[in-house]
This record gives sequence, C-alpha cells and structure tokens, in this order.
Amino acid sequence: MNTLSISVIIPTYNAIYYLPKLLNSLIEQTVDFEIIVIDSSSRDGTLDIANEFASKVIIIPQSEFDHGGTRAKAAKEARGDILVFLTQDALPFNINAVKNLIEPLKDKDVVASYGRQLANGNATLFAKHLREYNYPQKSYIRSFKDSKKYGLKTAFLSDSFAAYRKDAILDVGSFKEGTIFGEDMHLVARLLINGKKVAYCSDAMVYHSHNYSVKEEFMRYFDTGVFHSNEAWLIEKFGKAEGEGLRYVKSEFKSILKEGDILKIPEFLIRNIAKIVGYKLGKNYKKFPKNIAKSLSMHKSWWDRWA
Repeated sequence: MNTLSISVIIPTYNAIYYLPKLLNSLIEQTVDFEIIVIDSSSRDGTLDIANEFASKVIIIPQSEFDHGGTRAKAAKEARGDILVFLTQDALPFNINAVKNLIEPLKDKDVVASYGRQLANGNATLFAKHLREYNYPQKSYIRSFKDSKKYGLKTAFLSDSFAAYRKDAILDVGSFKEGTIFGEDMHLVARLLINGKKVAYCSDAMVYHSHNYSVKEEFMRYFDTGVFHSNEAWLIEKFGKAEGEGLRYVKSEFKSILKEGDILKIPEFLIRNIAKIVGYKLGKNYKKFPKNIAKSLSMHKSWWDRWA
C-alpha cells in the first residue's frame, strides 16, 4: 500500500467560500498526494486559490460540466494509483481522514471506499437525520452477493468523499458520461458486478450536509426517478432496496419524537409526500414535455445536453 500514489480530485464551481478551508485541511493530512482541481470556469476567485494550492488545475466550460464525464476526465489525467474524490463543500474531520479512507484498499479485492459524512453545525433536524441514517458508526465491506439482502443499497456510495483504485475503474470504463447524477452508484454497481468489493469507512469522516427545502427535496427525488428510469438495469441487477424507504421514514419520525419537536411533524409529512410524488414523476419523465420536466429537476443543465 505504501507504494501506491494518491491523487485527490475536487470538481469546483464558484467555490471561494469553501475551497480555502478545504485545501488547507488537505495540506494537513497525514498522507501525501497530488491535488487536482477541475473547475467549471468559476468567476469568483476560485481559480486563484486553486492555482496556489493544487498540483494541477483543469478548466472546462461551465456548459460541459457533467457529474460523470467531468470526474472521468480528471481521473484520466491523475497520476495516482488511488483516486480520492471530494466535493468542494466537504471538509475533512481530522488529519487522518484521507489515510483512513484508503486503508481498506490494502485488500486488492476492495477497489472503492467511502467515508462517513457528518452534519454541519447549522444542519436542520432533517439534514442531520439523513446523515446519521446513511452514514452509521459501523464500517462494512460489501460485494455483489450482498444485493440479495440489501438490494440496490449494496451499490450505495457517495463521491463527496470516496476513494477508488484507478486501474479498477478504468477496467469498467470509468465514470459514465450523461447521468443526471448518481455517477458514483453507477460506477460502483459495475465494479461489484465485476467481482470487486466496496468498503464503508466510518472512521474516515468529513463534514458535509445540505439543508434542502421541501421544493428541493421534491426536485432531488424527481432526478432520482429520472436516473432510475434511464438506468433501469440497476434495479434489474440488484433489485429494489426493499423496505428501505419505509425504514427511513420510521427512523426520521422517531428522531423527531426523540428531539421532542412535534411541531416538525407536519413538515415531516409534507417532505415525504414531496419525495414520493417527485420520484414517481421522475420515473415517468418521458411522458412530459422537456421544458416541464426540466422545471421539476434540480440538475437543470443536464436537460440541455442529454435529454
């Protein structure tokens, strides 16, 4: 493992609020790596910060940003044997975050790992619960055979903070261009089908959360429906994450009761109805005029290039 080189890749766009803190935190990490910033033509000083800290800065037109294609481009130009991906708004918890993240990759069968995401200090009850539910305290390793138990959840991974063996992802064609989002799940699913394993590392932590409004929750789940519609093979191969949605709703409701904030119950109901409706509409997006579907989507630029 000591002989494997590391590249940290950060897609950015107008990231001046986040990038100084992130890059300073990366410099303090206990392992060495090159830093690659791939920027979608920022206009706020992001490039000045990136050029000061990064080993390489790649600039692409904003119109060409693509969740999968942009990461694939950076991966191709990276020198590292291990590629660590971070989003611009993720912040390592401590100096061992990257070291702990890549630890499971000592096993050659484990070709991807992702870390635990902690809610930011300003996180709402709903944002905090989402992070606690999706990123538990216990680490694990999964393979394709686990899909019998976990369904599509087996391929869950977030490249807000994740590491991959470069040779393994190139073997399956790297990130796919043109996914509305979910490029991380799409890649991991192919790695698992290829006989590899994925690890969740609870001791590799970053602060990363979003305070989505009800409207944003609707739009996010609409895009999830679009993704599942376009990539139907994922559910065909892995199966649905049976009961996962209901378990999440029950868990969220319990967290509200635990906090004693019963005034959040109406919002809880509205949020979950918005998610269900958004997802079902997204699954059937081809029945709508493109301009209507685009208006319901969170990732609007996708519709101009790929729909």
